[in-house]
Amino acid sequence: MIRANNRHTIGALLGVGLAALLIWGLDDKSQESKAESREYYRNEGKVFGTYYNIRYEASADLQDSINAAFQAFDASLSLFNPHSILSAINDNRDTTTNAFFEAMWAEAEEVYTLSGGAFDITVAPLVNYWGFGNTSRYRDTEKSINREIDSIRQFVGFDKVKLIDHHVYKSDPRVQLDGGAVAKGQACDVIAELLHRNGCENYLVDIGGEVVAKGKSAKGEPWHIGITKPNLNNEGAQEELQEILEVTDIAMATSGNYRNFYYDGDVRRSHTIDPHTGMPVQHSVLSATVVSSRCMRSDALATACMVIGEEGALAMIERAGDAACLLIVARGDSLVTVCSPNWKERINGLGD
Repeated sequence: MIRANNRHTIGALLGVGLAALLIWGLDDKSQESKAESREYYRNEGKVFGTYYNIRYEASADLQDSINAAFQAFDASLSLFNPHSILSAINDNRDTTTNAFFEAMWAEAEEVYTLSGGAFDITVAPLVNYWGFGNTSRYRDTEKSINREIDSIRQFVGFDKVKLIDHHVYKSDPRVQLDGGAVAKGQACDVIAELLHRNGCENYLVDIGGEVVAKGKSAKGEPWHIGITKPNLNNEGAQEELQEILEVTDIAMATSGNYRNFYYDGDVRRSHTIDPHTGMPVQHSVLSATVVSSRCMRSDALATACMVIGEEGALAMIERAGDAACLLIVARGDSLVTVCSPNWKERINGLGD
């Protein structure tokens, strides 16, 4: 194994952590005054190549703090920021892991085990080969695909990296990490923690469709979250919703193969890559929505569901213990929803 701080190797990736203000020592009168001044704020924009929408009840607008959190997260975890810790790892530059990375690593390792290797953050070389990473699409002929995949798979596998004393060790310098399957969920956890530490009890954090919801909306109702209906045939059609959920106190993520794909001749290539085969997955599960104790965990589990398919996904969610899932599955020309037995309990806040 190669240590991260020598010229042959690397060391860091994703994790989560944030701190903010803790207000205390106020007398009852000032507490009451502060409560009266609270209102709902809405911050939205673009981050990490997607859009965010954050709504929360607070005594002041927290946009500056949210922006700072996003910047810190990007500096650690972005695959597209050449100065990030993740980029340093993949470029084999000297670096040390941080709290963001180590929280991510722990989650990735657990879901890797739960999924039997279906979720694997070392899948980056395969993602790049198929054109879904930070490189252009492959240009191999069909005849050479199997040969190339076999070659790449030699340095793909979570068993080929280790984290020891804030350094990542690789068995091969060609091993690369991709946190894209967990980063949005993890960022939701980061912002939710920021809001919590600022005294927010009612909020919704939505980053690219990954969600953490707490308390109630400005209308005093549960938060309403839509699950998009997969659309494989009509790319220009307006999005429809498969389900509308009323939720509170929930961390939810959705993964699907109906948006990020391309056609290679007559073959449809999805962005979800099976680390075991090296190929884009092709099965009847079109979308997986997972709720669990943390949004980054939901994000990782949803990705794993998309890799292993319907039967494997339901078994994995049962093993996870703290999770539930809703799958949208193609049955001939129809779409049906398949839920884990505890789905309704988790959505209604009864399964914690």
